[in-house]
Amino acid sequence: MHRRDFLKAGAATALALSAPHLSFGLASGGFTDTGLAALRALMQADVDAGKVSGLVYLVARGDEVHVETLGTTRDGGTEPMRRDTIFRIMSMTKPVIAVATLMLVEDGTISLDEPAERLLPDLANRQVLTAIDAPLTSTVPAERPFTIRELLNFTFGFGLQFDPALPIQEAIMANQLANDLPIPQTPHQPDEWMRRLGTLPLMAQPGEVWMYNTGTLILGVLIARASGQKLEDFLAERIFSPLGMVDTAFWVPPEKRDRFIPSYGYDMATMQPVIDDEPEGGQWSAPPPFPSGSAGLVSTLDDYLAFARMLLNKGEYNGRRLLSEESVAEMTRDQLTPEQRAGGPTVAYAPDFSVSSWGYGVQVSIAPDDISDEPGRYGWNGGYGASWINDPAKDLTAIILSNNAVYFISTEDFKAFKAAVYDALPE
Repeated sequence: MHRRDFLKAGAATALALSAPHLSFGLASGGFTDTGLAALRALMQADVDAGKVSGLVYLVARGDEVHVETLGTTRDGGTEPMRRDTIFRIMSMTKPVIAVATLMLVEDGTISLDEPAERLLPDLANRQVLTAIDAPLTSTVPAERPFTIRELLNFTFGFGLQFDPALPIQEAIMANQLANDLPIPQTPHQPDEWMRRLGTLPLMAQPGEVWMYNTGTLILGVLIARASGQKLEDFLAERIFSPLGMVDTAFWVPPEKRDRFIPSYGYDMATMQPVIDDEPEGGQWSAPPPFPSGSAGLVSTLDDYLAFARMLLNKGEYNGRRLLSEESVAEMTRDQLTPEQRAGGPTVAYAPDFSVSSWGYGVQVSIAPDDISDEPGRYGWNGGYGASWINDPAKDLTAIILSNNAVYFISTEDFKAFKAAVYDALPE
């Protein structure tokens, strides 16, 4: 398979140093022993180098699941990572929200191509900035209402911007909409959050470009309004309970907090990790005013594996159908035009759109890349050093969870993990 040389060399060197007496047979058919050992050595090297204090990961094919827990739960600590350690999965929340939205489509409660303003009148009659750096008063009317589909594929006209000097970003921060960094969370209840968002113009015309993040924040509100339930109750009833995702929620109760760990942000000047949320007294120690459909969930390795397997099995889990095959196919296919991927200056954050695209809540591989010669995998990352992929053609799931934003920022580490997973597959 096509791989970057440094990934292969790094894995081979780590394997040679740490596991000189490995068997060269298959682990049990799904992965090679040498490949699994090289993957573990690669991840252990990240822990040993201090990139993260610890991490957990798994690789799975069919009923075969290999799990590793490495390092400790905090820098300088002694508490080891566990298989059931609870992590803030951040943007790996987005695929869950996409599934919930598609469930409502299948229920007949909403339609993908209807104007979202039927349930979100707060966002009717939009104005649009004349340029991303224009003052908020420099606008033109939206050419049309945006749709629920455009919220799902992030083309409705508003998204995450990382330049705090932009007038629109200043307004986002002033209104405490939490459409920038995950901490602090917004203090607003959903209706007030929507009211404040409704005072701002769109950044682009509906359908024009892909822009990250805000679509799933809004969908969290839409799901609650459409279903007549709180978002957290709908997700628990329709997704978490059927899948046995017992530790996935928008907060961590006291009886589980011994398995919940601190999260590390980063000092922009030094790019060194600093604790920005503790298990006790932190933002996830109580139910949030606004459950974030973009980055609010906590979860565990096995909980997210159940969700991933449901999608890999085309919407069915343990004989129970949660989503139709057609909806899973729709969610995990390329939903963008080349023009939407190109984006222009309004796109603040994007996957590598030269080899990938976006579905609903997931990045979709559309061309050979540094990880695999064969496109078709899908998944997404979480801002505290988490990542997940499914590859239907190979019956493959891989998940890695850590608690360090600096580890997430170093995208080569995620590439290295995924490339090593593919290298562990038998030829």
